[in-house]
Amino acid sequence: MSSLLNLLTSLTFTSLFILSLSGSRSILRVNPLARDVTDLAVDLNVTNFDSVLKDTPASYAIVEFFAHWCPACRNYKPQYEKVARIFNGPNAAHPGIILMTRVDCANKIAHAVYDVEEATSMAFDIIIEHKMIKPDTRATLIKFMQLMVSHHPSLRCRRGSADILVNFDDLYPSNKWLANKHEHENGTGHGALGKFEICGKEVPRGYWMFCRGSKNDTRGFSCGLWVLLHSLSVRVEDGESQLAFTTTCDFIHQFFICEECSQHFYNMCSRVTTPFSSARDFVLWLWTVHNEVNQRLKKTETSLGTGDPKFPKSIWPSKQLCPTCYTKHNQNEESSSIDWDRDEVFKFLGIYYGKTLVSLYKEKDKAHSQIKTSAASEELLQSTNALVVPVGAALAIAVASCLFGALACFWRSQQKNRKPKRSWS
Repeated sequence: MSSLLNLLTSLTFTSLFILSLSGSRSILRVNPLARDVTDLAVDLNVTNFDSVLKDTPASYAIVEFFAHWCPACRNYKPQYEKVARIFNGPNAAHPGIILMTRVDCANKIAHAVYDVEEATSMAFDIIIEHKMIKPDTRATLIKFMQLMVSHHPSLRCRRGSADILVNFDDLYPSNKWLANKHEHENGTGHGALGKFEICGKEVPRGYWMFCRGSKNDTRGFSCGLWVLLHSLSVRVEDGESQLAFTTTCDFIHQFFICEECSQHFYNMCSRVTTPFSSARDFVLWLWTVHNEVNQRLKKTETSLGTGDPKFPKSIWPSKQLCPTCYTKHNQNEESSSIDWDRDEVFKFLGIYYGKTLVSLYKEKDKAHSQIKTSAASEELLQSTNALVVPVGAALAIAVASCLFGALACFWRSQQKNRKPKRSWS
């Protein structure tokens, strides 16, 4: 208890010191002339959260949960970094007492399920709008929808795909004459199939979460489609791997509206000469070609200046996101010939796109108690601070909350003392 009181006292004096230096009545005011310095708050993510908090020599940890796109979070960052410089880094005034960390909740892949639903719905709309279902493409679409029925991470997309498959022969018959007749009768390209909501009534929502770019014309649909493909790949069984591979290749080749992109992808598919015998092979192949695509696009975007400055194309995953994916003798992320630990990469992909990417869909036909549990889980995932932390970190958060209250009281008392006394003479 005495150590906790000493910590609280130390934090109080530290914060008052920062307040006195600010020369302002606002503790959160940002100095626009302050020079840019390296961030010292430690970034935590799904792969290093437990290990960093467990291995730190510090007695306590403060974890800030934020969203990088949030204006209030961006405005608060300089203040958080002021405190981080006191406890973290080589020049820390009080090292080893508190570990200052942060978690970007907007990067949680669990929220990408919304974007997978968005990409699925958008791809379906594009197919209908551009009348891409032909006698020679319908089989590919059926196979891909069967893949989604079995392995889509969103339950409502699985249900929607199943509903379409049940009615597909009536909507798009295999007989060429009937298919042409159907297309003529539904000249808008939407017709009866367009009335199906493949991922539910709420989708598409018209915005992106995990795949949101810093510019309107970056990321978005292409990012969501990649996440969909990866999430499907990590869910297939060994016996399905070759079928999933050919289905994915044919779907992108026939239904991805960017002709140059689809041809590049199909060329990479054509380089595979040996059938896949395991799901691992398919998962790692898709990851490899995704990195190849990013490297190619990086050169193009750099030369044309069309890339997203906040999300530049790069080799993925980064060393920060998956340090174990890199072998000890090759840690250079910029190298095009990184010596990967492919077993660790496969394990990481399975967690990142599998276990962590969860559907937040609440099944309406479940019992009331189950609905309550599902709703609670959804609220937990959506909250920016709903992540279970070790006892030490939780204690630090509680201490910080107490400190904030004490500072607020002190600040209010100071303001009252500054008020001029009224004269009634």
